[in-house]
Amino acid sequence: MDILMIVLNIVVFLGLAPLYEGIIRKLTAKVQSRQGPPIYQPYLDLLKLLGKNNLVSDNWAFKLAPMMAFAAVTAVVTIVPIGFKPNMLTQYADVITIVYLLTLAGISILLGALSSKNAYAMIGASREMITMIMVEPILAMTFILGAVRMKSLAIDASMFSILSTGYSWSVVLMLVVYLMALQAFVARQPFDISEAEVEILEGPFIEYSGPNYALFKYSMMLKQMFYAVLFVTVFMPFLYTGIFVADLILQLLAVAVIFVLIALLGSTNPRLRIDQAVKYYAVLIVISLCTIALSVYGI
Repeated sequence: MDILMIVLNIVVFLGLAPLYEGIIRKLTAKVQSRQGPPIYQPYLDLLKLLGKNNLVSDNWAFKLAPMMAFAAVTAVVTIVPIGFKPNMLTQYADVITIVYLLTLAGISILLGALSSKNAYAMIGASREMITMIMVEPILAMTFILGAVRMKSLAIDASMFSILSTGYSWSVVLMLVVYLMALQAFVARQPFDISEAEVEILEGPFIEYSGPNYALFKYSMMLKQMFYAVLFVTVFMPFLYTGIFVADLILQLLAVAVIFVLIALLGSTNPRLRIDQAVKYYAVLIVISLCTIALSVYGI
């Protein structure tokens, strides 16, 4: 049964992440008065890329980076509880493990971009590095808030802290911060600064093609879904019914609603400059630090 829960985690994330990406593309097109691709288009894109030849240099870092990014994100989604139910692997990791693995995925993108020696990739890598430095602390604060309330770094204790102890002012404040950072977490407009198709032509990924590019695209989709699942699991405990199948369905429907929100925000806001984004991230970091201080005092 424990193994089946781990397999279910992998199947749900790998199977649905492209579908949620398709929802974003379709809604974005509708908002911009375009027909848009069908919502299953990301599946076709991945299959098409996987069927092409890899154009790679002799640089080992360039070849290793896509596999490392995909492996790191897959490891994260494997240990995250779905259906409000932790699996066997959840017990063997803590919140630091999740932050570490997500950072490793970000570093993989930097590694691939820097090893490509393309000028646009270098610009994208520098923007990705700044974004990672400024945004990852907000994710860490979300976990730390739960850890402080439950006095444990265990993943399930931190993620289910609101389910166990209820809402508080610090939780509500962190919920607002997480929502304000969500577009940055998933690298969507106005925070798709590192890729910026019009300016730097996909930035860190410009030299990638074929299966290597597919691995990067797939890892980005998985990462998007992870952040949405994390929001639903941590901040929407009222969806918990105690019946696993019902909890899983409700959680995935709520994740779909989060993706609708991401699509609407992304399609109605222009991209920010990197300096504007840094100021925005700085404000969010300060507010999230305040939430930790409030939670320490039980507020």
